[in-house]
Amino acid sequence: MTTADPHATIDAIWRTEAPKIIGGLTRLVRDLATAEDLAHDALVAALEQWPSEGVPAKPGAWLMATAKHRAIDRIRRSATFARKLEVLGAEMATSAWMPGPEAAFDDTVQDDVLRLVFMACHPVLAPDARVALTLRFVGGLTTAEIARAYLVPEPTMAQRLVRAKKRLARERPPFELPAADARQARMASVLDVIYLVFNEGYAATSGDSLVRRGLCDEARRLARLLVEVAPGEAEALGLAALLDLQASRLDARVDAAGAPVLLLAQDRSRWDAALIRAGLANLDTARRLADRPGVYTLQAAIAACHARAATAADTDWAAIVAHYTALFALDPSPVVALNGAVAVGMADGPAAALPIVDALAADPALRGYHYVPAVRADLLRRLGRHDEARAEFERAAALTANTRERVQLLAEASRLPLSPTPHGSAVRGPE
Repeated sequence: MTTADPHATIDAIWRTEAPKIIGGLTRLVRDLATAEDLAHDALVAALEQWPSEGVPAKPGAWLMATAKHRAIDRIRRSATFARKLEVLGAEMATSAWMPGPEAAFDDTVQDDVLRLVFMACHPVLAPDARVALTLRFVGGLTTAEIARAYLVPEPTMAQRLVRAKKRLARERPPFELPAADARQARMASVLDVIYLVFNEGYAATSGDSLVRRGLCDEARRLARLLVEVAPGEAEALGLAALLDLQASRLDARVDAAGAPVLLLAQDRSRWDAALIRAGLANLDTARRLADRPGVYTLQAAIAACHARAATAADTDWAAIVAHYTALFALDPSPVVALNGAVAVGMADGPAAALPIVDALAADPALRGYHYVPAVRADLLRRLGRHDEARAEFERAAALTANTRERVQLLAEASRLPLSPTPHGSAVRGPE
């Protein structure tokens, strides 16, 4: 291996390949917990072998083949050995896994991740468990990362995941893309979890990188597959449009050093024009299919306002405020209200937005959410209340678990001018 840290390389490969491997294994063994165990067995084997032998040309295929060998070993020890081994052997033969598994890996797993999403979003699970399970197995998030995203203690999230896996093991839902009627019953949850996977890639809740492009790409791929499965579903098209429009800004979202670049300061020449065209086309189709836009179509419309603006000054903030008003009517969440307040601040000025944010800051659901003090800091800065703004930037920095965001927020605080004392000296705000 060429890297000085082979385990970091293996970790990066695992985050990319794990959803496909777990999905493919679930198709074979029909049990999510067993599939997870087999996948982790393969990961352990990689950690033992790759540092000395090198990373295979097709690491995902190597991991999958290794996991399947582990599956055979387990089946040999089970009471149903003959039947399961016959099924698994037929599967391996028809998908050309042995020999030469590398050739077939990408083709055989193409829909397995989407099947995994539908399985994780089965109605037998509570809505919060569906999202958590999908973020774990499709998004590749750790239990700690999911807990931070939900603002709950890690042990609480760990228990939630264990209960969800046990419930699926008891109910044994089929690992398949459901028929139209059953698919529709799960569609809202599937849309939600794909969006949350993208969001974790677009603005990572923790770690040293702001963007995890692999998660964004996987969420966009799943959204496209969902449109193929349900071409008449307006919200599936709305989600696909939203993800493409947001992904169009990824190259401009961080600078050469990996530091965040805020939307209004981004170099729009670096936005991906092809993704913008694809997003706008899907948005137009979504609008034609529905009498009233849904939550993802409305969010795509907001993203389209940014995409159509040649410069930040050209942004139609009044239209964005109107879209947020309609969105809040469908999804009256405090996060939507906070984003709407940002738009009000741009359309009508910071003085109009600050009371809205102040009221939201008291909402228990937003306690610990670092964007609240970050938004408040920006509004206070624009109003010239620099000491208060500095304190809010520092509070936001203390709340975020993402290293890049923390550095940026502290830098914003340090750039604010110090207020003079009556004696002419300068004092800093609270540390």
